[in-house]
Amino acid sequence: MTVPVQVKTAGRTERQKGASARGFPLLQLVFDVILPLGSYYGFRALGLSQWWCLTLGTLLGLPWIVHGIVKRRKVDVMGLFTLSIMAVATLLSLVTGDPRTLLVRDSWLTAVIGLWVLGTVPTRRPFMLAAMRNVFLAKGGEEEAAGWDSRWDTSPAFRRKIRFLTGVWGTVFTLDAGVRVACAATLPVDTVPTVNTVQWLVVLAGLMVFHKQYITRKGLKA
Repeated sequence: MTVPVQVKTAGRTERQKGASARGFPLLQLVFDVILPLGSYYGFRALGLSQWWCLTLGTLLGLPWIVHGIVKRRKVDVMGLFTLSIMAVATLLSLVTGDPRTLLVRDSWLTAVIGLWVLGTVPTRRPFMLAAMRNVFLAKGGEEEAAGWDSRWDTSPAFRRKIRFLTGVWGTVFTLDAGVRVACAATLPVDTVPTVNTVQWLVVLAGLMVFHKQYITRKGLKA
């Protein structure tokens, strides 16, 4: 999102590329949504405490993060950051004995990501400039990616569109984190995992719909 990987990819068929592209989001859905939610209520049905259910759900997701780091064969800053957030939240909840500390954990991560995305808006490399460049690179190669870069260098209108789109993503992520904190602090603990999951799916779906419509309408689509 290394040279050996690119060389192997060049020899793959279009069918293989399509299968790989479909497989990754499916695995991400399993480890980010289905596994944490299913394990929480599964462990609760077995009689485990809320704290243990949340902690074990976190531990089950660790292999996915480690796999991402190993697969890329380099230090993944976001992966390490996620691991550190999990560790700190688990230690704090262990000291306090409060499962709500674990529930707020995901909000910290979402808030930091949102604020970081917003922080890139006024820079020369807004988040969406780099993120969408990867799409052009994957679809059209270096030539298409170079054309994308040149639009940033030559078009003020293009820069405004990219900054606006980056601002929308950052704002939504930050607001989503605030709602998660409110839910974790006020709702019954056993309902929060479901509410947070549904909320995240709705927010993400809304963002994706807006993103697709915006880039199509503004001529930013690859």
